[in-house]
Amino acid sequence: MTLAPRASLSPNTAEFETLALVKPTGFREYDARWWMGAPGNDKAPELNLLGVQALGLGIGTLVHEFGVAPKIVVGHDFRSYSLSVKQALTVGLMQAGMEVHDIGLALSPTAYFAQFALDIPCVAMVTASHNENGWTGVKMGANKPLTFGPEEIGRLKEIVLGGQGKPRPGGAYITVENMRERYIADIAGRVKLTRKIKVIAACGNGTAGAFAPEALRRMGAEVVELHTDLDWTFPNYNANPEDAEMLHDMQRALKAHGAEIALGFDGDGDRCGVIDDEAEEIFADKIGLILARDLSAQYKNATFVADVKSTGLYAVDPVLKANGAKVDYWKTGHSYIKRRTTELGALAGFEKSGHFFFREPLGYGYDDGIVAASAILAMLDRNPGKKLSDLKKALPKSFTSLTMSPHCDDEKKYGIVDKVVAEYKDLAAKGGKILGRNIRDVNTVNGARVTLEDGSWVLVRASSNKPELVAVVESMTSENDMRALFREEVKPRLARYPEVGAYNQEI
Repeated sequence: MTLAPRASLSPNTAEFETLALVKPTGFREYDARWWMGAPGNDKAPELNLLGVQALGLGIGTLVHEFGVAPKIVVGHDFRSYSLSVKQALTVGLMQAGMEVHDIGLALSPTAYFAQFALDIPCVAMVTASHNENGWTGVKMGANKPLTFGPEEIGRLKEIVLGGQGKPRPGGAYITVENMRERYIADIAGRVKLTRKIKVIAACGNGTAGAFAPEALRRMGAEVVELHTDLDWTFPNYNANPEDAEMLHDMQRALKAHGAEIALGFDGDGDRCGVIDDEAEEIFADKIGLILARDLSAQYKNATFVADVKSTGLYAVDPVLKANGAKVDYWKTGHSYIKRRTTELGALAGFEKSGHFFFREPLGYGYDDGIVAASAILAMLDRNPGKKLSDLKKALPKSFTSLTMSPHCDDEKKYGIVDKVVAEYKDLAAKGGKILGRNIRDVNTVNGARVTLEDGSWVLVRASSNKPELVAVVESMTSENDMRALFREEVKPRLARYPEVGAYNQEI
């Protein structure tokens, strides 16, 4: 039995250097994220290095409970503290009797790829993804290509917070060389462009800068690099291709260089954002639909998975129907879509946040921004004479909002969402209307996705990795109606709860 970590400790004290700190809220639905602290920010840390060591011991203990081989791939993203976090995690894993294979600086998909390349069942990738400086986290799995979901995270939380980690003999440490090269060679080897497509590769000074430009060049693209120098101060903006600041920078670069497409990668490289040849953003769910149309022509009767934040067009698209494709709407979150895609034997899965999941023969089933980029470039190469804007214009019309994320404390957000779900279910049961339209369906697989009689919909759910709610709306009629659905329906409904704070953006 080991000492249970504390939920709070004051920094710059003897206790902070001698006791483990692990705030319980860091255990999210499908990975783990904690605030470690940043210069100029007086927010109390939620994790210290001894807490990270306790987490490693907990992961190793859980792996032994699963009965899989005690071998694990570890890697870290490019932040000033990520290497230290990984080393502390490694100590805990070895304490649990794990054989640790360290691939060094990596993208999350590089770590997932290493599981296949090295035939190792487990992974623990140290990354805060696109979160601001001061955050850290771990993406974990014990059954490639899957990563932990709520059940596994829940058990890990019990082990760590309960001091149930079990030290075992047999721990070992192995340095793995050249995994970056093996990863890039594998992706580039699947796509060989027949023409030089001019691409803006935007990396926001995140880890993808050391991977994406080289991979795209080897595919045969002409690459213009945008903020690809690694810089853990993130001097321009956080590497998040869902944020307007990064997208606007990509648009400016595309116009300045006369590129055909701009591709943006998040901090750990598992997401991809897209700007088309007309300098217009195409949300990832619409890119997914364009890809699904193209792929369903090659792979008849294919199954695709889309998250509940994604466009409703998947359900009514005539091209997918003509090709016999099936689409399943599932929970938002990389672990959920990975698992669902695998369970259904789907060809691909898509998330509105920019996670793309391609299974064989296109990929290994995990989310990878560079693999997504390769699929988009291959599609353009297969359709000579057609620009991405042409493929977008061929889609049925819909008007989808950005993802709005009002603040709501981790301890309160799920309770608020439960109340909103109950409100919408009650409204539907009583025959209520939203902006004059009947409610056709209330999908509660992940919050509430409320579909109206004309196919428009609103979504309210809890963020799985930040103290926020998530709101998305889509109209099938007009941009003004899309704005009205948010301003006259979703925002006033959430405003009834004082626990819901400021929004990250407005529409």
